[in-house]
Amino acid sequence: MAKCPVGNLPEYAFIGRSNVGKSSLINMLTARKGLAMTSSTPGKTLLINHFLINKDWYLVDLPGYGYAKRGHKSQQQIHAIIEDYILERKQMTNLFVLIDSRLEPQKIDLEFMEWLGENSIPFSIVFTKADKLGSGKLHDNIKIYLEKLLEQWEELPPYFVSSSETKLGREEILGYIENINN
Repeated sequence: MAKCPVGNLPEYAFIGRSNVGKSSLINMLTARKGLAMTSSTPGKTLLINHFLINKDWYLVDLPGYGYAKRGHKSQQQIHAIIEDYILERKQMTNLFVLIDSRLEPQKIDLEFMEWLGENSIPFSIVFTKADKLGSGKLHDNIKIYLEKLLEQWEELPPYFVSSSETKLGREEILGYIENINN
C-alpha cells in the first residue's frame, strides 16, 4: 500500500474473481477504452491500480481472487495485498464485488462477502456480463444469487446489473458513487 496515493480523496475499489470483467467495467465506467488493461488470460492484474476521476475520487482496480494456476506463494502475496488494502485503506469508501451473472453462486464469492460483512466493510455487488444472457435467465440467476445471500444475511447490499458491451448499469453505478460523495 506504500504506492497508493496520498491524501483523503474517496476510493471506490472493484474486486472479483479473475476474468469477471473488472477492467472492462472500469473502462466502461470511465468511457476510456484501454485505461484498465483487459485480457482473456485470468490473473493479469497483479497490483492495485488507481485511476483519478475528475480530480474528485479514485476508481481502484484490485487484483482478482481465486485464480488457482498462480503459484502458492504468488497467491498468498496477492491475498495479502488485497486484505491489507481492504482492511487498512481508510480512503476506501465502497468496495464493488463483481459477480459473473452467467454463473450460479460460487463458494469463493459467498465466503468473500461473508468476510466483508464480518469486518464491517461497506460493499455493493455488480453482476457483470448481463449481455451474455437473455433477460429471463439473467433475472433468474440474479434471483438465485440474492436468495443464497439471504440465507446468511438479514439485508442485501446494494446491487447493480452491468454490461461493458451495452453500457448497462453505467449511470446507476456512477450515480451511486456520486450520491455517496455528496
